[in-house]
Amino acid sequence: MRAAFATGFDDADPLAVLTIGEAPEPTPLDGWAVVEVRASALNHHDLWSLRGVGLREEQLPMILGCDAAGVGPDGNDVVVYPVVYTEKGDFSILSEYYQGTVAERVTVPAYNLVPKPAELSFAEAACLPTAWLTAYRMLTTRGRLEADGAVLVQGAGGGVATAAVLIAKALGARVYATSRDAGKREKIAALGATALEAGARLPERVDVVIETVGEATFEHSMKAAKLGGRIVVSGATSGHLPKVNLRRVFALQLEILGTSMGTPEELADLMALMARTGVRPIIDSVVPFSDARKAFEHLHSGDIFGKVVIDHTA
Repeated sequence: MRAAFATGFDDADPLAVLTIGEAPEPTPLDGWAVVEVRASALNHHDLWSLRGVGLREEQLPMILGCDAAGVGPDGNDVVVYPVVYTEKGDFSILSEYYQGTVAERVTVPAYNLVPKPAELSFAEAACLPTAWLTAYRMLTTRGRLEADGAVLVQGAGGGVATAAVLIAKALGARVYATSRDAGKREKIAALGATALEAGARLPERVDVVIETVGEATFEHSMKAAKLGGRIVVSGATSGHLPKVNLRRVFALQLEILGTSMGTPEELADLMALMARTGVRPIIDSVVPFSDARKAFEHLHSGDIFGKVVIDHTA
């Protein structure tokens, strides 16, 4: 079967070790299922894999990709939940320990197959299992956002942050979003958020802060949170050791909550929300599998807004 996989590691030029070619057919374990992939979506995780982050030489070649939607063994449309527990009891996402999704077929535990609503296309559904699921869990399970609440999304323009803006709007919240980039602020404003420069004073303090940036924004996140507010962290792209004003933490009874990914049930709830409200992921581009390398090149360029999707039917 055709697939995109890492054949080595190159920190300076990750695309140099990307191969698009033939890979062995997946052999499912007991209780696992084979999915015929119709669409997959790329993440920066794929570029980090090509750089050697999270992989060892003995695991190569490793098929890339965490996100996919396709057809299950019973003929039903499914979305692939990407978190899998290893034989040692640890958990990882596809393409770290088990082969990934940028292939004609992928095998995962049957538990990882989540029914795809008919309202979502394969391309739209393929965007959801990593960034969108993380954002949904940050807002709901961890952030406990109420319909009339207020949210600050730091670093809007990134995958999780953009998803958080759209999901929070669908949940009925007032949404503020920051970015240093004027072009990204304009795009985020078009999605319905109040777009602000990084560090700007908000019109109100918020119930939930979505924090994926880290050191550069964390002081602002703490100042923006209201009494009893929740700062939910799923990343630290600017650094992971911010200064924390503990007097503000206890005086305002703030909660600083960590999270990563979500559950299959939360993925199903996310898709139900999308089917009900009409919210859809921002798709930067859809690239046919025959030009899969161009999809990776586009992601690597950094000049994207939204998800890069690979159409496995073309």
